[in-house]
Amino acid sequence: MNMFKSSHKLLNKSRFLISDVESSAYFAIRNLFLSPRCKEDSKSKPKESPLKKLLDDAASFEDFHIQNQEQQWATLPYPEGTKIRKQGDYFVTKPKQDPRDMSVILFPGQGSQFVGMAKDLMKFPMARDLFELANYILKYDLLKLCLEGPKEKLDETRYCQPAVMVASLAAIERLKEERPNAIQNCVATAGFSLGEITSLVFAGALGFERALQLVRIRGEAMQLASEAYKGGMVTVMYGPDSKLNQACLKAKEWAVDRGDLVPECRIANYLYPHCKVVAGSESALDYLEKNGKEFKLRKIKRLPVSGAFHSDLMAPAIEPFRKALNKSEINDPIISVYSNVDGKKYRDAEHIRKQLPKQIVKPVKWEQLLHVVYERNQDEYFPRTFECGPGTSLRTILKQ
Repeated sequence: MNMFKSSHKLLNKSRFLISDVESSAYFAIRNLFLSPRCKEDSKSKPKESPLKKLLDDAASFEDFHIQNQEQQWATLPYPEGTKIRKQGDYFVTKPKQDPRDMSVILFPGQGSQFVGMAKDLMKFPMARDLFELANYILKYDLLKLCLEGPKEKLDETRYCQPAVMVASLAAIERLKEERPNAIQNCVATAGFSLGEITSLVFAGALGFERALQLVRIRGEAMQLASEAYKGGMVTVMYGPDSKLNQACLKAKEWAVDRGDLVPECRIANYLYPHCKVVAGSESALDYLEKNGKEFKLRKIKRLPVSGAFHSDLMAPAIEPFRKALNKSEINDPIISVYSNVDGKKYRDAEHIRKQLPKQIVKPVKWEQLLHVVYERNQDEYFPRTFECGPGTSLRTILKQ
């Protein structure tokens, strides 16, 4: 505790005289999450274009070359009662208890943000310290943006993604204080889109400071991709007689005829039965909105987002993120973490390194993921579910 107070005093008075975000001062403040270290590479050279600059910024760590080919997914259970790895001041173990006493923790993604979203977390000292550290890493006042806005700035992808991640991890601090058993008995975690990175931090696979840098790079790269290729997203409600796939194909053909630079229209989020989110270029979405009834689509609603996320329009954002991820240390998760790409559990650190960049252009298979996480025999109970982060969107989807 004295060590924490000493570091907190240093942060307030001297703003942490650290040369990189993985310094030991960080560990004195933040003992909730394991923080794998990364190695500096002082030989990175500045580039000219914005995307190349992002690549350059991402290249501050030594190259990592993947050697192993992806293998068939398989995991072995941890021995009962075995202490897996220290996560702050508690241990994640494989609980030997009623499933109703176990927990699953879910983290939201972009779109869950709102001005004032961290206000109720400020009474928890560790949550405040987390935001203060994030302010230092990002070089701007993230907490002020979350509390006061303006909304237009908070909604920008480059600012929204770090804000949602930090607010979600700050909510973990509240859960740890109010429901410590939910942390101690957590057996699985997952996150929607951006929230998947948050879940990897919670599971000890990524350190907070490096994850925040990765999210910054991801958000900036996706923002640039959105500005280069105009697109958007719509929520589609449909029935068993609807022809959503055919509608998307026709909309894409329309976009080709209209001369869209990157014609695109496809399912981007699988939410729940008869509800999907479609991403596409502007012309394709216009076609879908005007001709939905022809394909027996029940309802189409445009989403207030700046780009066609989880589609090919985001392709330019992959390489900056991949380059940064390949230069980051990743641990094997200490509890089960599920991938948005296929809904399956991550096997190990190398599986994360390989799979996570794909998520930027691949559909979020949230519906499939939830089926895997909550699969039970008919007479078995379900674990308790906690959504940590702004809003309650994931809870609403789960009820469907």
